[in-house]
Parts: sequence; C-alpha cells; structure tokens
Amino acid sequence: MKIFALLLSAVLFVACGDESSSSAPAPDPSEESSSSVEKTMESSSSVKPTSSEDKPSSSSAKKEDSSSSAEKASSSSVTPKSSSSEEVKQSSSSVVASSSSVVEESSSSRNWQPFNLAAYGDKYEEFTDKRNNRTYKYLKFEGKDSLGKNVTIHAMVENLNVGDFVWGFKDQKDDSKVERYCYDDDTLNCHYYGGLYQWAEMMQLPSRCNTESCADLIKPNHQGICPDGWRLLTYNDYYIVVNSNGNKDGVKGTRSTFGFGGSNDTGFSLVGTGYRTKDGRFGDLNDYTIWFYPQEHASQEERSSCNGMTRDKTTISPGYQSKVTGTFVRCVMVE
Repeated sequence: MKIFALLLSAVLFVACGDESSSSAPAPDPSEESSSSVEKTMESSSSVKPTSSEDKPSSSSAKKEDSSSSAEKASSSSVTPKSSSSEEVKQSSSSVVASSSSVVEESSSSRNWQPFNLAAYGDKYEEFTDKRNNRTYKYLKFEGKDSLGKNVTIHAMVENLNVGDFVWGFKDQKDDSKVERYCYDDDTLNCHYYGGLYQWAEMMQLPSRCNTESCADLIKPNHQGICPDGWRLLTYNDYYIVVNSNGNKDGVKGTRSTFGFGGSNDTGFSLVGTGYRTKDGRFGDLNDYTIWFYPQEHASQEERSSCNGMTRDKTTISPGYQSKVTGTFVRCVMVE
C-alpha cells in the first residue's frame, strides 16, 4: 500500500515549465509536456524540525502575529506535514486528489538547519523585519548576471514570513493588509518554510491583478511585500546566485543539503516549500519548491513568470504559472 501511495504522489506536482536554456524565460509551459519536471521516488518526509512553536528565528524577537483565531496551537509532537494532495497541471485545469499518506519521522530526529554554516557561517548576516520582528539571514553573492557582467547582490537565504494567516481555500483578497498561507494551514510550517503568497499579494498590487494585466504597475526594483530597503527577487538575481560564490554545481548549488538534494555551494539554501494550488489545496512539501518573479506572461494575463524545481533539478528553466498559486518569496537588498 505504501509503495502504491508513493507512486501515486510521484506524479502530483506544480510544474513551472522547463527548457534547456538558462538565459531566457521559458515558453508557455502549457505547450510543454508535464513530464519535463520529474519527481524522485525517495521520501521527503524525513526532514522534520524540532521546534513546536510558530516563532521568529531570532531568540530576541517577539512572537509573530498570533491574534488571528485561525492560527493553530502547536503541541510538542507537531511536525511539518508532507502529504502531497494535489497536482496543478499547466496544460489542464483538472486537479487530481491524492489519497496517499506519508509516514512522518519523529521531530526529534533532526534539527532544522538548511544553511551552509561550514562555508558561510561567519559570512551570513542578519536583518530584522520591523513589521513582525522576525530575523532573516542574508548573504552576499558575487557572480555573473544573464548578460555576463560581474555583479554583486545581497539576498535573503530564508523565505519571507509576514502577514495575517488566511485559510488555504480562500484567495488573498484583502488589499488593506498582507496575507499569507501556511502549508496545510499550519503556522508551524510558515515558521520553517516561510509563507506562501499569490502573485498580486507578493507584488502588493490589487487582488484583481491575479486575473487581469497590471503590467503598468510593475516597477523597477519592485518592493512588493519585502521589507523597506529590500525588493523582490528577479530572474536575473537568481541567475547571479547560480553563477556566484565559486559554485560548480549550478542549480544544485542553490538547494540546501538539508532534505532538498542540493550541495548548497552558494549558501542560498533553497528548501522544499511545497505550494498552494489554484484550487486551494497544498502539495509536495520537501519535494518541490516554486517562486514567482515580478513579471507577467506576455499574452496570458492570469499567469506570471516563475521558477520551480524538484530535489533533482539541474537547470534554471523558468516558466509560467497561474497567479493564484501560493508560492514562497525571497527578497534582495536595494543597492
């Protein structure tokens, strides 16, 4: 039964398109075969943090927003949930439900440590977001951009976690505040993996921009939900990261060794965040990660440029995804 469940869950994922070129955005992934993004058969549920609280990463920081009645109280036995539930096929609007269950390892088995402390322990710097007093690590990346120029940027090596909790079955439609999803509607997952955000929410644009074009509202160094002094990660930024810090492993060098199949040579420390589907479900925690760029599809206004990868992805290969998908957010310092 377990083997059948793993085989079934192996085909349930959000694809962000795929192509061999790493210098330009991919074509519309609906024109491509979904088999271009392959999933591994190894279990991802073995990576479990030890903490049972939804709290900032800094020991001196105040606890994040806890006033929402939707926030769940965590017990000492709570671990991030990794049951893959849905696939968003980009060539189809159908959503396939997974009935698989994944056996979870004890939360005491491993500490949450996605960073490359051996190489960058004394180089990681920290920044505190005054909106909720959450502290993030960031790092300097020195590499070549997509035009071959030598460039230096400072980027967060953790996913943003800010905003009021919203249930996964709802869209993020309150334009008066920042809203976030937490994987499986569990705020513990937000603490470790970061929040998940629809495109308009990430951009801090009206929610209508998820279904219509707002290209005229996209600015250079677009801040979106990033803290003051920071901006949203772009495709060119990620290209720089891939080609930075003496990285010889390409995309693999941007993924954490902590349960996401990477070497983390760059120190960028990507983790398997999973995603919130456009139909309000969650899938592929620890197996897949996806993030939006501040860019729209040229002809399909309900889609945005994005990047996605499994634990064995080897190319940058950007593509496009529905704007109402919930994805993680990274920020880059404005310099």
